[in-house]
Amino acid sequence: MNRTSPTTRAMPAADSPATEAACVLLDALVTLGVRHLIVSPGSRSQALALAAAELERQQRITLHVRLDERSAGFTALGIGRETRTPAAVICTSGTAVANLLPAVLEAHHSGVPMILLTADRPPELRGVGANQTTDQPSMFGSATRLAVDAPVPEGSVREFRDLAVRAFVASAGESVQGVAHLNLPFREPLAGAIPEWFAAGAPRDPDAVVGDARALLPDPPAPLVLERGPRTVVVAGADAGEDAAILAEQGDWPLVAEIVSGSRYGRHVVNRYREALGEPSLGGRIERVIVAGHPTLSREVTRLLSRPDIDVIALEATNEPLNLNGSTRAAGAVSVAAGEADRAWSAAWARFSDAHAVDLTPPAPDSVGLASTDPQTRLAAVRAELDAVRTKLDRALLVEGVWRATWPHDRLVFGSSRLVRVADDVLPGKRVPVHSNRGLAGIDGTIGAAIGAALSSTDTGVTRVLLGDLALLHDAGSLLMPDGEPRPRIQVIVGNDGGGTIFDGLEVAGVASESAMTRVQLTPHTVDLSVLAAAYRWEYARATTRSELDTALLAPVAGPQLIEVPLER
Repeated sequence: MNRTSPTTRAMPAADSPATEAACVLLDALVTLGVRHLIVSPGSRSQALALAAAELERQQRITLHVRLDERSAGFTALGIGRETRTPAAVICTSGTAVANLLPAVLEAHHSGVPMILLTADRPPELRGVGANQTTDQPSMFGSATRLAVDAPVPEGSVREFRDLAVRAFVASAGESVQGVAHLNLPFREPLAGAIPEWFAAGAPRDPDAVVGDARALLPDPPAPLVLERGPRTVVVAGADAGEDAAILAEQGDWPLVAEIVSGSRYGRHVVNRYREALGEPSLGGRIERVIVAGHPTLSREVTRLLSRPDIDVIALEATNEPLNLNGSTRAAGAVSVAAGEADRAWSAAWARFSDAHAVDLTPPAPDSVGLASTDPQTRLAAVRAELDAVRTKLDRALLVEGVWRATWPHDRLVFGSSRLVRVADDVLPGKRVPVHSNRGLAGIDGTIGAAIGAALSSTDTGVTRVLLGDLALLHDAGSLLMPDGEPRPRIQVIVGNDGGGTIFDGLEVAGVASESAMTRVQLTPHTVDLSVLAAAYRWEYARATTRSELDTALLAPVAGPQLIEVPLER
């Protein structure tokens, strides 16, 4: 995050190739569909930033300004995941670019569209010890679908329109999406007057821009026809969405849907799927698996997809093909052949699912007892009702309460914390839009990505984020939103057990001493989350019982809220 702060403000030069190139580039990206630009202020990127501000003035885009490039990258990730259209991130040179790497890796491994516009020093200043200069063009390695070290703009800047087209198509226009990186070296003057054509607010050559993009689009893949016969299950991992649920319905196949898939709904969802996969009469008889999204949450699914005796077909979704058994087939699209479904197969899974449903909903009030004229009966009913609303929250009750409060017009974002595994184990089917950073399953960037999803959603609902205390603290900087920007309707629900208790269930807990476990794994803390919320001007609530949680979740949401739920180890 290197930035210069001149003591005097110079007037923009009358003529700046950097500004002309920035305007051509951003105009073409907006013409192709980019609607969100994220800017982290800096010196070398000022032409891009000022062009973005002009687009905001014209109401052609929504502009988000983030102090920290790391938060900016994850904000773009959330926008791309929610809309499936890339947001463009603008930053200056040096370590500013390096701070985008975590979000870039997550986008790459999740197949989420994103465009990076990184300003740089011109070639003559590279490798000679110039300030704020490093090897930016190759910084993201294989984690990009397109990486271009652009020429320094001078004279004609038509090629910057072509670069915009290539970046957009590489990021968003193919069956697998990802990151496009344009590294943009600029010479002084770094900013000039906005060109008249750009200030007029009309796209420049829109038909030519769209036509160039169409010419680069690949032909859609022919669907692989899934023949009837093999005993089949559909596995839905992160970002699978409705495709997995539709496929299970078409084939009349059991649906093993992770809670982060957005596919956990419909009559084919299997409750307690981990146990089902361990049953010889169910998981032991699987012959074919169709995989949508990126499954990461259970070892049972990993073992299933690693079996060499099973035909695994993976719908292409990420930039790293799934092939755990060494013979997995990739398919851009699939269709189900006509014919009779294996009713006995689907019925066996349905019986297991029905028998293993978890019911955590609070009991209905005893209306008969409450209305009784017998004092003892009425008193017992009142006590039972009070006990129900005063039930102390544990992890299962917490995830159930959040799930119950969330509906199709909302969205739910899971952090990579212990809570997501509890949710995956106990929550029933329900059609809820779900997001989670499961490409690399890191705890970083959860808040930033959730805010990006909330700000770009066209629904009128609430974005709820369920995560642990360490995931919150790791991304606390993303709680900062500039004055003058919309404050999203978002609730961040933090299960606070004072450290990384997810490690209690791993091998390390059985071999480490208590002191070593506490020191290097649990990382305990005593952060006052109410003070943290106040520092960033977020509303704060604390819930310890089922009743308090319901009250906090269902209260009107006008802006950002942080809800703390203390939990025991």
